[in-house]
Amino acid sequence: MLGQFDAYRPLLFSIAYRMLGSVMDAEDMVQETFLRWQAAQDEEVISLKAYLITIVTRLCIDRLRSAQVKREAYVGPWLPEPLLAEPAPEAVEALDLSESLSMAFLMLLEHLSPTERAVFLLREVFEYEYGEISAIVGKSEANCRQMVRRAHQHLTSHRPRYSASPEQQQRLLVQFMQAATGGDMAEFVSLLSNDITLWSDGGGKVNVALNPICGADRVARFLLGLVKKLPPDFVPRLVWINGQPGFIGYLAGEPNTALTLDISGDHIQGIHIIVNPEKLRHLPPLPT
Repeated sequence: MLGQFDAYRPLLFSIAYRMLGSVMDAEDMVQETFLRWQAAQDEEVISLKAYLITIVTRLCIDRLRSAQVKREAYVGPWLPEPLLAEPAPEAVEALDLSESLSMAFLMLLEHLSPTERAVFLLREVFEYEYGEISAIVGKSEANCRQMVRRAHQHLTSHRPRYSASPEQQQRLLVQFMQAATGGDMAEFVSLLSNDITLWSDGGGKVNVALNPICGADRVARFLLGLVKKLPPDFVPRLVWINGQPGFIGYLAGEPNTALTLDISGDHIQGIHIIVNPEKLRHLPPLPT
């Protein structure tokens, strides 16, 4: 029984994480889906995959409705929990899997209602047919099509585009780290796009900027100021976070900071810094 469920666990987590932007909540939803399936063993299940996806999607819609109330009272910018994930080796036709994991894209989804978010993800990321989506969310096919159209209108003009290869992204991240630690303002600014935006998420538990910082000069000055305040035992480790280049910063061997970069071409377009300790608990300690 567990083996049957484990075959679909990665897919269920992929849906739940994109819905909720939280690793911990996504894992909870996957576990709750397993418990619901266990309790319903006497039911006739024609397709186990469809059955499990329906359960996890509806659980996520309910969880997201309650989470939205908390996010409205969140202190400063809300960013998704960082997920250690390398770029997907292949892309789905409608939307690259790595792009759909990015911080920028998940933040964009926050503008959709829970049901709209589910319908949009199932259609555009996981490529389900409208008939299947209709059964999963309990809405008519016509209604689902309308939700996707509205979501496209709302998101398309703002959706991030990444034209840099993973190798280019990795190279720019290394240059970013070298410029930051070297304290060279001019070199740092040259890596940033003029309209760059930086978001920092402390959740009211760590003192960070409470509003997004825009513009290359302002972002560079802010980051160089942070670097000067870092304790000597701060250890950055280059990783892929949400399919994007980034690093985890460690203090005393434990995760203290997660940073990701939105990169297009030869410039950094967005920076996301997460220091809320509750969003870093699931990250592994510094490898020895």
